[in-house]
Amino acid sequence: MKSIQISFVVNGKAVTLSSAPNRTLLEILRDDLGLTGAKDACGGEGECGACTVIMDGAAINACLVFIGQADGSSVETIEGLEDNGNLHPLQRTFVEAGAVQCGYCTPGVIMASKALLDENPNPSNVEIREGLSGNLCRCTGYVKIVEAVRMAAEEISHA
Repeated sequence: MKSIQISFVVNGKAVTLSSAPNRTLLEILRDDLGLTGAKDACGGEGECGACTVIMDGAAINACLVFIGQADGSSVETIEGLEDNGNLHPLQRTFVEAGAVQCGYCTPGVIMASKALLDENPNPSNVEIREGLSGNLCRCTGYVKIVEAVRMAAEEISHA
């Protein structure tokens, strides 16, 4: 299969690479760029949200995006949230609220939460639950996750 040349921005850094066109953004992030926060928990079916990243401002399932679709885009991953060793408010509140259980789904949930707060800085609990409806967590009842997002929203809106 012929390779294609792709250029995009990941966590603020320009990336150019050659890839087979049938590879996914998730594969490139994990295998080629070493950004392993996004996970493949559903076998590339787009059912779990563990691979959620933000592409051009929208939360997407990286397992469903062929790498050619990312050409020219801007991608944010969980690794890009911390700033000089300082955790993003969402990362910190997830720890403080006890919303991190096994941690497998946490990066995807945090990225979906960030996309939600970027669009709606003061969501209701119902809006938080709707915003996270594509992310499955097998360890919690989501109460602490919603609490963590609420805490981060309050912190961000007062900053």
